[in-house]
Amino acid sequence: MRAVITQMPRHWIEERKNSEAAQWDEMWNGVLHMPPMPNGMHQDFVGDLRDYLKRNWAKQRGGLVRADANLTTPEDEASWTLNYRVPDLVLVDAARRHIDRNTYLAGAPLVVVEIASPGDETYDKFPFYAGLGVPEIWVIHRDSRTPEIHLLGSEGKYTPATAGASGWLHSPATGVEFRQTQNGKVWARIDGNESTATELPEE
Repeated sequence: MRAVITQMPRHWIEERKNSEAAQWDEMWNGVLHMPPMPNGMHQDFVGDLRDYLKRNWAKQRGGLVRADANLTTPEDEASWTLNYRVPDLVLVDAARRHIDRNTYLAGAPLVVVEIASPGDETYDKFPFYAGLGVPEIWVIHRDSRTPEIHLLGSEGKYTPATAGASGWLHSPATGVEFRQTQNGKVWARIDGNESTATELPEE
């Protein structure tokens, strides 16, 4: 269910700030967006994917993997709390580490990851990410666990990548690959290396 409130009462805002749910709130050009709290499967998947990427991708490349990071534009940095998004994960390679401000990121990470829940605003965020120049968006659907990789084209729009004959979906920016099996599980590996292959979320 969507709801629009033209002016939030101050006490509602204070109550929201003091709740656990506020960590996922976003400001879209001064408009507060309040997504529902992620369920257990969502949190497990994000946590396991973050740990996997830290171990198998970031550590070897001098990169960063951050969960629930506040992401803003360089132009909005002085007042970033008025315009930011909170992807489930961001991947930052060594060449982009300068965008990290600890509390927030100002600029384009290499990849943003969104775990899509029914009725959420995952795809509505694409223009913001395109404006930043984020090369890839990974979308993994929470309930079906279907993975998608969207690549930024020269016209500033994202197009979905297609899986290879073996069923693996490849990320050109990172070398990370995903494959969904018939039982609905998602496997990840790096650059075709089977020694890095793992099932997510980890059991």
